Amino acid sequence: MERYKQVCSRLDYGDLDLSGAFGRQPLRPEVLRCVRYMHDVEQHTTCYLRNLLNTRAHEDPEMTEFLTLWNFEEHWHGEALGDVLRAHGEPGGAPRVAAMRRRLRNRVTNSPLVWLAVSSATRHFLAVHMTFGVINEWTTQGGYARLAAVADHEVLSELLRRIKRQEGRHIDYYLTEARRFLEVGSGAQRTVRLFLRSLWRPVGATVMPEPEIRHVVRTLFADEQGREVAARIDRRIDSLPGLGGMGLMAGVLRRYAGAA
Repeated sequence: MERYKQVCSRLDYGDLDLSGAFGRQPLRPEVLRCVRYMHDVEQHTTCYLRNLLNTRAHEDPEMTEFLTLWNFEEHWHGEALGDVLRAHGEPGGAPRVAAMRRRLRNRVTNSPLVWLAVSSATRHFLAVHMTFGVINEWTTQGGYARLAAVADHEVLSELLRRIKRQEGRHIDYYLTEARRFLEVGSGAQRTVRLFLRSLWRPVGATVMPEPEIRHVVRTLFADEQGREVAARIDRRIDSLPGLGGMGLMAGVLRRYAGAA
């Protein structure tokens, strides 16, 4: 945490000429659709933070310190992707986020109660939270890597490289904490496996329409290179104490990358 506090910062991309770069070479429609998805999910992080602070996570001051910094950096990732959208003549940032929250309505309003109920259901909630966190960060980072490869756009690739570097710091914290809580014993491991099997979905799947989830999965993970990234994420999950053989990303591909 001390190291992370020293390096945490607003994403620096002011040297990138987004308007000029995307004016000369706009993103293909299928790629821009993925950017919209990632923008919306990153900008929804504040709502996730609100939900987490209604759980046992708020009892640990170091954890809330991390979540505060994590939310700050994630916000600026969303702002950067909003600038990519604006460079294509589309709304980004607050106007788009407001429309999203109007669409979700009661789902956003009531979600803190759902999280509170889930966290009260098990004494191993922090193990669940940290494990979900590292898996979500692994899949997010993998998604950005695939987006850069699929888009083949020099400026977008550089922007995503900078975002991934910050996501890597988030992974470091989540992974350390997930291992710590999972190593408590088989009870924590069984609980996390149960929650992963029943509740885990790809990042954004709880707030984005299913056609958009399918599009992102098919565009980024359905080809040979994408499937290898998905398999690598599954191997990383396998390496966590007691979580071998989950096959979460393989399940995502079966569910979302098959026939419509």
